[in-house]
Amino acid sequence: MIHNAGVYGDVHCIRTVDGLPQVFAVNSLAPYILTCLIRRPKRLVYTSSGLHRGGDASLKDIEWKSRRCSASDAYADSKLQNVILAFAVSRRWPGVLSNAVDPGWAATKMGGPGAPVSVEEGARTQVWLAVSRDREVLVSGGYFSHQQHRSFHPAAADPAVQEKYLAECSRLSGVAFPAS
Repeated sequence: MIHNAGVYGDVHCIRTVDGLPQVFAVNSLAPYILTCLIRRPKRLVYTSSGLHRGGDASLKDIEWKSRRCSASDAYADSKLQNVILAFAVSRRWPGVLSNAVDPGWAATKMGGPGAPVSVEEGARTQVWLAVSRDREVLVSGGYFSHQQHRSFHPAAADPAVQEKYLAECSRLSGVAFPAS
């Protein structure tokens, strides 16, 4: 399962019918809910971004109720939350290979035609993580870009941050994370 849906830009200031910021609802909460509701797959791949390193790991204002609207900050937060979720799943479900991936700035509808990475190149690492039998991908709790392990925001590996994030997602969605 590759979680790849994502939005960026002016949509951050738009709220869903549930009152959540659209960027959070699409980029973060949707992968959480889908992960909780599907039959447990052998592999999960969560699309993140190198911008996750600028995300707010405190999770204090996950609903953006007291912060000023910022598309770039909301996107960075959502991509950090994807890494946190990938690592939480890895820790909670040891039989599932769960990893996060930065596809790079790809020439998609969201990335635009001037992006330096082709759609095919951007998808390569996601597909590699999802189906390859290469030894390098038979790991869980990794962060990858261009088929290489990469460094990530240190808070993503903190079980306390992971548990806080899962609790917030459960509270906001009404869907509890399944037991291992």
